[in-house]
Amino acid sequence: MKYDIIIIGSGPGGYVTAIRSSQLGFKVAVVEKENLGGICLNWGCIPTKALLKSAQVYDYLKHVDEYGLKAEAIDKDFEAVVKRSRNVAEGMSKGVQFLMKKNKIDVIDGFGKIKPGKKVDVTDADGNVTEYSADHIIIATGARSRELPSLPQDGKKVIGYREAMTLPEQPKKMIVVGSGAIGVEFAHFYNSMGTEVTIVEFLSNLVPLEDVDVSKQFERSFKKSGIKVMTSSSVESVDTSGEGVKAVVKTKKGEEILEADIVLSAVGIKSNIENIGLEDVGIVTDRDKILVNDFYQTNIPGYYAIGDVVPGPALAHVASAEGITCVEKIAGLHTDKIDYGNIPGCTYATPEIASVGLTEAKAKEEGYEIKVGKFPFSASGKAKAAGTPDGFVKVIFDAKYGEWLGCHMIGAGVTDMIAEAVVARKLETTGHEVLKAIHPHPTMSEAVMEAVADAYGEVIHL
Repeated sequence: MKYDIIIIGSGPGGYVTAIRSSQLGFKVAVVEKENLGGICLNWGCIPTKALLKSAQVYDYLKHVDEYGLKAEAIDKDFEAVVKRSRNVAEGMSKGVQFLMKKNKIDVIDGFGKIKPGKKVDVTDADGNVTEYSADHIIIATGARSRELPSLPQDGKKVIGYREAMTLPEQPKKMIVVGSGAIGVEFAHFYNSMGTEVTIVEFLSNLVPLEDVDVSKQFERSFKKSGIKVMTSSSVESVDTSGEGVKAVVKTKKGEEILEADIVLSAVGIKSNIENIGLEDVGIVTDRDKILVNDFYQTNIPGYYAIGDVVPGPALAHVASAEGITCVEKIAGLHTDKIDYGNIPGCTYATPEIASVGLTEAKAKEEGYEIKVGKFPFSASGKAKAAGTPDGFVKVIFDAKYGEWLGCHMIGAGVTDMIAEAVVARKLETTGHEVLKAIHPHPTMSEAVMEAVADAYGEVIHL
């Protein structure tokens, strides 16, 4: 059972790496303990977007009169919404199965544990252990919901993102702890479905990694939609002994007790690096991450790691890019290291958030003299016609050389717009070049051009 490459984990890091490896002529196997496609496809990125689409359609129906239309007896079927989400995930998983067969990749079901000598033990569902070997072993085991000592998850009243996707019935009240992408997306979904939602964030702003202008706009939108927002607050303890949950929340003003049916813990992720043989092989880790070089080699020759188990943004598209870079380097191709300063981040709540590069505060902190431009969607003909005028595009340029330092968007459809900034930054496009690239009208994307124009004092529609 000898392969050129064995990959442990079949998420967007693992399965993409396997396919690229096969394209490069390697004999490849993937070890997967659960479902092909990993957490992202089965319990993360894809099914959550299906839930959010149902929420969006339901929201449109509730406001149909604003579009000159009439509809009666509008309601939702929570169980059917969840079922649709699961069906989408299952369909995508079958798609990955097809890709494995198409690319002649062996899928080994079971739990993989690495051993010295470039070997992997795989334990199947019946407890049987089979040994495999390869010239190169790539760890892509991903991550899971992180638990706080003050917020232990029981899977019923205090839950993580997996349980939040498949609740048997809709809760009347929910507390969401953490306002990263996972937290705010579920907060938006359940609020749209009619659940009374409170979101608790330890830092002073929601979506705290975003540009502060985006965070403030997002908080206004959440409050407008009826979500209770508690920033600079922390859950100190939870009591699940009663019918629901009582959470003690520490705020600037003191402690407050919140009651709900469910508490969703969305305080980050924990890398899946336990019990996979790292210590046996001698692979070095630090702060819950496997240490690797620019091409994802660990300190032990023949062993590599990509995705959520290594330092860097825990994003599906990052894991895929890391895996491709890793195997192309193994194949001897000329491969550039990934530019982590040009990784786009997207949040799919309503409003959507998309960003890349430096925030305004970070650009100033790094000593840049900057030009900042901002264009609100309230001045966009397309946004007004679509009934989605909230939000804006914000751009940041180096005043001296015109380098595009950062782009931050909040509003409808912005996750589909951010790639313009990513590609432009990759090509070292200047502000004037973006400004002179004709954008179609009316579109949401022309707000990018208008924001750049604002930065250079040439904006037309403000």
